[in-house]
Amino acid sequence: MTDASVNRSSHRLVSPAELKALSQRSDARGLARLAIHAGLIGLSSYAIWRTQGTLWVLPAMLVQGLFLVSLFATIHETVHYTAFRSRWLNEAVGWLAALPSMLNSTYYKHFHLAHHRHTQDPARDPELTPPPPTTRGEFWWRITAIPYWIGRFRSLGKLAVGNFAGADFVPEKARGEVVRSVRMMIGFYVLVLSSAAVTGSAWPLLYWIAPVILGQPFLRAYLLTEHTGCSEDANGLTNTRTTLASWPVRLLMWNMPFHVEHHLYPSIPFHALPALHVKVRGDLAHLAPGYLPTLRTIHTDLGANPGRAA
Repeated sequence: MTDASVNRSSHRLVSPAELKALSQRSDARGLARLAIHAGLIGLSSYAIWRTQGTLWVLPAMLVQGLFLVSLFATIHETVHYTAFRSRWLNEAVGWLAALPSMLNSTYYKHFHLAHHRHTQDPARDPELTPPPPTTRGEFWWRITAIPYWIGRFRSLGKLAVGNFAGADFVPEKARGEVVRSVRMMIGFYVLVLSSAAVTGSAWPLLYWIAPVILGQPFLRAYLLTEHTGCSEDANGLTNTRTTLASWPVRLLMWNMPFHVEHHLYPSIPFHALPALHVKVRGDLAHLAPGYLPTLRTIHTDLGANPGRAA
């Protein structure tokens, strides 16, 4: 994804020289962040193994789930080709990171590009399908992640047979690649689940399925804060929200909380976003102190103004 999608409102915030310096990608920085993420998943897997047969296995699975669903940030960086300098590393890591949450990275690359091109445009931004919640009931339904899982199963099924209805943002020339990628993904799931069934092992349930079910609502809540309540125009300074998250959240989410900064300059890699934030902070229209206050505001507004998003 290039700076061709950078909003016009951002062109004076950072000089060309600063932009060039901030846009330097690094395999080493990306691999270091990936190693930390993989190490955390390894630690939570060990915790599940040690706590099996006790009630402590539930919090261990929740932590595992949080680490697994936060791989969404890894996918996000790789589809921008900013996680690593090497193109093949971005594509390989992105595809593998998407497996736990059933989100095909080959398809998501086109989905996300359309989101950047048409951010907050109700007619063209695919992230607004379905639209933001307009009632408190819809708010909580979204956060359960049930709609997410229904959508994932439907999407994989349709794409596997080459049905791109509702996915016009995927170019014709890229559709064959998406179908092959989705079929490989489904084949991987069949192999894993069938081998576990043959051996009588419950590891997919303990270390993958139950954890991501427990963790996905937290990711749904996180993603709800990125644009809900922001403007529905093409101004990148007003149609997106940056959240001042704690360092563990920034670590797990590959600095995605600096979301306005990312939308203004999508070619800048995750490790340079904090430096970019310092440069543009004074121009941000939506700078939230945390995720809980933002979610509380959205929820309160839906109660005070039912029928429209916060």
